[in-house]
This record gives sequence, C-alpha cells and structure tokens, in this order.
Amino acid sequence: MADIRLDKFLADAGAGTRSTVKLIVKKGRVTVNDVTVEKSDIKVNPEKDIICLDGKKLTYNEFEYFMLNKPQGVISATKDDKEKTVVELITENKRRDLFPVGRLDKDTEGLLIITNDGKLANRLLAPGKHVDKTYFAIIAGEVTEDTVLRFAEGIDIGDDKPTAPSKLRIIYDDMSYTTDIAYDSIDYDDDIASNDIVKSKVEITITEGRYHQIKRMFEAVGMRVIYLKRLSMGSLSLDNSLKPGEYRRLTDDEIELLIGKF
Repeated sequence: MADIRLDKFLADAGAGTRSTVKLIVKKGRVTVNDVTVEKSDIKVNPEKDIICLDGKKLTYNEFEYFMLNKPQGVISATKDDKEKTVVELITENKRRDLFPVGRLDKDTEGLLIITNDGKLANRLLAPGKHVDKTYFAIIAGEVTEDTVLRFAEGIDIGDDKPTAPSKLRIIYDDMSYTTDIAYDSIDYDDDIASNDIVKSKVEITITEGRYHQIKRMFEAVGMRVIYLKRLSMGSLSLDNSLKPGEYRRLTDDEIELLIGKF
C-alpha cells in the first residue's frame, strides 16, 4: 500500500474529520512508531507504521464493505438536504468516502452494498458484466406462465431497445418468504386494495439496472409492482438475520467472492 497523509489515515480510521484530526495531532495525542508528531501532513505507511491515538493503536482498511438491508423511506445516496440516506445508516467507523453500489428506489427494500471501493462498484454495475440481481415482488395482477415467457424474451419499456431477457418465477409457496416481509405494512393504493384484485408473488432476476426497470416491465404488461425487495446481487445474498435498516460488515469470504468474480 502506498504512503498516505497522516490526516487522511486518521480520518479514514474513524478518529474524526480532516479538520478535527489536525487539531488532535497538534495537541500531541498522536504517535507514529512511538514518536509523538505535531504535523498532520506527514506521510505514513498504513501497512508498516504503527499509528496510535492516545496510546491506542489504530487500524486502517483501504476499503470498507458493508451489507445493508435497506428499509423503505430511505434514499440511495451519500447525502441529501431533505431525505435520510442509506450512508447515514452506517454508523460504525464512519468514513466520508462511503457510497451505495447502485441504487434502490425509496420504496424498495433489501440488499444494498455500501463501500468505498470504486473499482468493485464499477464492475458490479457495468452493463457488459451482466451481474444478476434477484428480487422478490408482490404484483397487482395475475402473473401467468405467458408473462414468464414474455419476460424471458425481453420487454419493451419505452427505451431505445427492449430489456435483456430476465428470469421470472411465480411463487406459489409462501413459506419461502416468511422471514421479515410484513405484508400488513404494505401501503396499497386505493385502486388495488380491494380483495377482488389478484396479487401475485414472484421472484425476478435481471442483469441490467435501468431506471425503475422492474416497475416499468410489469407496467408494460398491464400490472403494477406494490412491493419490491432485492434478495441478491451477483454472488452476494441478503443476510436474513438483518432487519430493515440493519447492516453488517461483509465477511472475508463474501468479499473474495465479489472481487474474485472479475
């Protein structure tokens, strides 16, 4: 790993903002290899040097990887003046350079990767990589085997070209999805709240990430998505123990699977 500035090391290690850590250094609270330093712009090597704050050794990870079960009502962004963002939900060892890999709509739940690894994000989101993204959805309308075939052929959603073929599976066994989906909390529109409206449960896998893609695909066949939750992205599946709004760090094996895919 290349040398970096001490203030960047401290900020990324969770000691505070760049301006805060400069004051910390000036007060003599930081040592590098047992020597007290007073300048925050010196270069350190995170792999070789021992950096301590108030006598406690700090650890540094160039990249951070978190799995978040995104709740409804939170936007997929790094910051926003009005709305709560997914990055704000990550309170552990807060870094300023974290961002969500891709986005989920405000009313969509499920798996979201939060990281500062730009190369991994670009690879997961690159159209040419065709990374699978699987969702559970509740649909207002009757999804049939004919719908499955249409999705497998690609759907015209009004873009320059139809969507890439997708895998649509009708779910007949509710026992497969009883972990944390609160059906009673789903906010149905008035025109689809009636018990007379057929509500289908499906699992859909797409390889693209167009704007509102799944919602537009079902609208194109005369149906409407009323609940959507991402279950997996590439080799990574959502940890069912995470409740909406909860997160955890990715394990070394999960990181290796994601990075090793490319």
